[in-house]
Amino acid sequence: MTLDIGFLGYRFMGKAHANALTRLPMFFPDAPATNRDVLIGRSEAAVSDAADRFGFDRTASDWRDVVDEVDVFYNLGPNHVHAEPTIAALESDVHVMCEKPLAPDIETATEMRDAARESDAVAATGFNYRYVPAIQLAKRLVDEGELGEIYRVKGRCLQDWLADPNLPWNWRCDADVSGTGVVGDVGSHTIDLVRWIIGDIESLSGSLVTQVTERPDPDGDGTRSVTTDDEYSALVEFKNGVEGVLEGSRIATGRKADNAIEIYGSEGALKFSLRRLNELQVKGSDDRGYQQILVTDDDDPYMDRWWPAGHIIGWEHTFVHENYEFLTAIRDGEQYRPSFEDGVDVQRVVEGIRESDERGERVYV
Repeated sequence: MTLDIGFLGYRFMGKAHANALTRLPMFFPDAPATNRDVLIGRSEAAVSDAADRFGFDRTASDWRDVVDEVDVFYNLGPNHVHAEPTIAALESDVHVMCEKPLAPDIETATEMRDAARESDAVAATGFNYRYVPAIQLAKRLVDEGELGEIYRVKGRCLQDWLADPNLPWNWRCDADVSGTGVVGDVGSHTIDLVRWIIGDIESLSGSLVTQVTERPDPDGDGTRSVTTDDEYSALVEFKNGVEGVLEGSRIATGRKADNAIEIYGSEGALKFSLRRLNELQVKGSDDRGYQQILVTDDDDPYMDRWWPAGHIIGWEHTFVHENYEFLTAIRDGEQYRPSFEDGVDVQRVVEGIRESDERGERVYV
């Protein structure tokens, strides 16, 4: 079985997924074979260059011309172009990997989920951080009761890529295109992780802040308004009674993709940060402090596929693991998680944080 692959988008996420497909046959030989068939983009010169680098057979400038000609469609474009191509693919029973967040708003995300329900195709939401081996181990420890009763969780994703107010305006600053700022962009990753490990969120109190309200216009003189949030924070309560604190920023000076989670229970605790991707800090009931676990042994999640014990992997490997599980689910006719159902559930929490900020009160999601 060889799956013909189509990509819409060839920049950040295009590179990540193309790299993953390249690595799969070498390190995961039991994965389905793939053929990088068509790369889709508006700029003929740019998409042609990317197709050569990524190993695609051909290019297209309009997804409508090719979306029903592939077996698997990867929607890697900006948020506002997620819905229409994805729904069209699902209506043709083409399998879909759509990057997060599913859409700029909950109504559109729900339409996408409904299309997935009516399709025979597998529909995946691109939450790659689930596939960090240390995060997989963290979930295993929680599920097996190693931390006892869970009391509290903290999640954050802090970045500084827009800390400088003189950096130009981009599409992530436009609510009409992206829907949200940080709360949807990186907050969705944090929300997905805590939902996956801890459970569904019941209620929350949220806050959004836009610190830099104007940025230089990249197309000329003057400035353009920033209509999305620079920072978010939320106090959340899960349906199982666990309390949580979530936060994110794109203007946190000195922070470089600090995607982290902490979980506290009656008999132990754990801490993880993407800045030390191969490590998990774990405190057991008999430990006076945290023990550092290097998650590189053969019996750690996915690590038997890579290098001898002790040799670390990187961020890009999460996409290899993600694509392995996604493509294998397609071949085996199995369900895949995180699905569009998960994508909508995350979007509902994102919308809840926005609503709470607007109303100035706690909301139920």
